[in-house]
Amino acid sequence: MTNWIIDESHSEIGFKVKHLMITNVSGYFTRFNGQVQTASDDFHDASISFEAAADSIDTQNKQRDEHLKNGEFFDASNYPKISFVSKKVKKIDNENYKLTGDLTIKGETHPIELDVHHTGLTVDPYGQQKAGFSLKGRLHRTDYGLRWNATTEAGGIVLSDEVKLNMEIQLVRQ
Repeated sequence: MTNWIIDESHSEIGFKVKHLMITNVSGYFTRFNGQVQTASDDFHDASISFEAAADSIDTQNKQRDEHLKNGEFFDASNYPKISFVSKKVKKIDNENYKLTGDLTIKGETHPIELDVHHTGLTVDPYGQQKAGFSLKGRLHRTDYGLRWNATTEAGGIVLSDEVKLNMEIQLVRQ
């Protein structure tokens, strides 16, 4: 069995959500960790666990970040961790996979499927073996109790329910 961990300084956990239904607002979680165990060289049998600190959300807007951390959204003081545990990795071809697992946000757990692109293996200048992955997915935030919304004067909604996930992950072999 080979153990890998997420190289936090060379990885990004990002998301986008539509604001006023005309533009996407992006954000990231800046503190996270994850482990991968695999017996294979191609990760088709990987077992994955991941956690992000809910209060590490960063949308480049301090006021919005504070709103996202409070009870109307992540309620980070009561639910400090967002977690993912894999159930199955399905290899599509040499570079592409479907990853299914359980995502828990604000105490609500639901299955999620992510598209995974394996971007390669290499050895860094310090002799550490690294593996790269790009992941994409989407979720409905109301499924996880993130129900806050408002309407505009014209009757439109402020935030979409759909959240697009985009992650760039670099693993370090242990």
